[in-house]
Formats: sequence, C-alpha cells, structure tokens
Amino acid sequence: MIYNVELIILNKDGIRDPEGETIQKYVVEKISKNIQNTRAGKYILFKVESSNPEEAEKVVETIAEQGRLYNPIVHKIIVRVIRDENSSH
Repeated sequence: MIYNVELIILNKDGIRDPEGETIQKYVVEKISKNIQNTRAGKYILFKVESSNPEEAEKVVETIAEQGRLYNPIVHKIIVRVIRDENSSH
C-alpha cells in the first residue's frame, strides 16, 4: 500500500515566528481582522510504501529525527498519513 505522509514542521508554542508575524502584519491584517495568529513552517510530502498507516508514520518520524529535518528544542512536528487512492498497490 502507498501512503502520502505529510510532515509539518512548526516552531513550538512560545517560540517567536518572525515569518508568521510578518505574514500576519503585512498580508493577513490587510484582508481580514478575524485572523488572530499566523504561523509559518515547513511542509514535506513523502510517498511511503508500507503495510499499514502506523508503519508509514513511524518511518517518516524516524527520517525527520535521524535526518535532523527539525530541531526538537524549538520545533514541533505534525505527521499526517493519507492513503494514496491513486496507487495501484
């Protein structure tokens, strides 16, 4: 089975996000006053062949940690697994 595994890397709560603050101030607030906060991060999409979604999630978490794709002191990660409906496997 093929899974699309999304890795989202964000600054932890309490850590300044200058990019998100800039987007909020110079883009978002010019269009809407209803948005309370904007955070910017990094998005990486993996196509993972795996027997189950839990295994696909674990392999991407391992890649993120061992490959040092983020700094666990200042970043948090979100991993989302979605079955690839277009996969022939």
